[in-house]
Amino acid sequence: MNLLKTSLAASFIITAFGAASFAHAANSVKGSDQDVSGGTVSAEMIESDANGWLVVHRTDKSMKPGPVVGYSPVKKGTNQNVTAILMEPVNSGDMLMLMLHGEGGGMKTGVFEYTLGAKEDGPIREDGKLIMDVITVQ
Repeated sequence: MNLLKTSLAASFIITAFGAASFAHAANSVKGSDQDVSGGTVSAEMIESDANGWLVVHRTDKSMKPGPVVGYSPVKKGTNQNVTAILMEPVNSGDMLMLMLHGEGGGMKTGVFEYTLGAKEDGPIREDGKLIMDVITVQ
């Protein structure tokens, strides 16, 4: 009887840990304050459950996404050091929101079609929250 209990317990542990090891990491964006004088901004790491976009929005202390000032494609899975070319000047002290957007609802795959408030290639949300990180330009 003890052998059966031990065997069942071991089976449960293997199943539980095995399932956990295959669980996909949640969508996320990780950035840090940086110098953008070279005309680019980078996210250190992005986890995405689908192909999409790193979109760089202007923001301020209100933490609301403003106009898009850069973007770069991201692939499904882990993306490291994703760099976006800035489309306009950004000054020291400015705040930028590095946000994960999807690749859905647009007319063309692989073409960034989002405009502020549009649904095409729009922001990814989990539990109603944007997947983003805010940085300050140095």
